[in-house]
Amino acid sequence: MRYLTTAEVAERYRTAESTVRYWRQIKKGPRGIKVGKRVLYPEVELLRYKRTLIDGQEEWGLAS
Repeated sequence: MRYLTTAEVAERYRTAESTVRYWRQIKKGPRGIKVGKRVLYPEVELLRYKRTLIDGQEEWGLAS
């Protein structure tokens, strides 16, 4: 299983790292796991989140 850093997730979604951290704080966006002081995001979790956005199950996400 591949894990991505906060920086890699931010790059993938074309946003700032602070935005990815904010998403985690408000429990939106892809779920990460804490490993020591780092937060890592399983690649399968990014796929799950993408599917959630595409299916319209998230209250914000893809623009119309």
